[in-house]
Amino acid sequence: MTLDADALLAGPRGRRLCLAVAWATADLDPGQDVQPLRTALFHAAYDLDPGAGTSRVIMSTGGPVDPADLPHPSPAEVARLLDAVVLADLDDRTLLRAVAHAVDEARYWQEPDGEDVLAATPPVRAALRRVAEHVAAAPAAAWWSAPLARDDQWAVDFPSPTPTPTPAPPVVGDVRTRLARWRAGEVADEERARADRPTDVRARYGGSWWSVPAFTRLVTTTRGLGTRGPAGLWWVEDGFGWTDAQVRPVPVPADARVLEVDGPDAWADLCRRYPFEVTAGRRHDWYRVTGRDGRWCLPDWSRVAQDVDAVHVTVAGYLATAGRAVPVQGDVATVLAGWDPDRTYWLTDVADDGPPRQWEQDRDDVGEPVWRPATP
Repeated sequence: MTLDADALLAGPRGRRLCLAVAWATADLDPGQDVQPLRTALFHAAYDLDPGAGTSRVIMSTGGPVDPADLPHPSPAEVARLLDAVVLADLDDRTLLRAVAHAVDEARYWQEPDGEDVLAATPPVRAALRRVAEHVAAAPAAAWWSAPLARDDQWAVDFPSPTPTPTPAPPVVGDVRTRLARWRAGEVADEERARADRPTDVRARYGGSWWSVPAFTRLVTTTRGLGTRGPAGLWWVEDGFGWTDAQVRPVPVPADARVLEVDGPDAWADLCRRYPFEVTAGRRHDWYRVTGRDGRWCLPDWSRVAQDVDAVHVTVAGYLATAGRAVPVQGDVATVLAGWDPDRTYWLTDVADDGPPRQWEQDRDDVGEPVWRPATP
């Protein structure tokens, strides 16, 4: 699937990317007054946020804020301000950070936030078409539709989010064995969910929300972005704000069979060919994020591994697919959740090519985060 405006606007993460690009390009032009757009986006998103007044509040140094004293711009007003933005040329740095923003704000265990809701309203979505066309035409985004970069793959290992008093347990068994254990664990979780969890999708209950083969400690890789390091340093769903990581090159075997997920059709086809029903375990989380009540499935990764060596999600595929309910067949749908842009999951054993190198997050001359190799 090629990167185009329709694909970007169809996906929640694609629309969020377009919002970030509009904001960033307005900021790049010193002649544009960005404050009206910032103010309108902030307050319109707050009004539409499901957590407004509870999990998301507006504070003032003078005490509680009376909602009546706040502006309440409509989506149509936000759209009018977006229409007025002069779109600047997009370089790789601007797009890198816009994608990072869209990825950082992904959440599959609760309702979409106010910005995601705002971007999906008809007036704002229509105003974002111009931005989506601008992104799709940008030379710096041309590689977003490209398949796996076979000669440029890197694994990124972040430290554990919580300190552990003992070393992590060793990896036990080859990839096939670990995927078999993953499947057994998912089967057991689904059985427990059917027995213990409420069938009402509106019940405040959560469980597993990801569609990746989680907790298998598979090797995952992304391409390098030149001096900025691997994409895996920048684009991580549900990250922990890491400021250091180990980066290591991973050679791709010449005969590696790689399945490309370049959009919702490819993701649905993968689920159709290797279906694994997870309705009981994921119905509550995936209802909250998509608003859909029905049967759900994801790929049976233990079976996928019998036919392919790796699955790669392109950046364009991620932006068009992640976070939406994708029909599979009949009354069954699926969600791409927990999979980062350009990330490849290796369903077979792959070896490193050289020792890992430490990278650290720093700040550039305007205070934006940047990753650099650590000084020896």
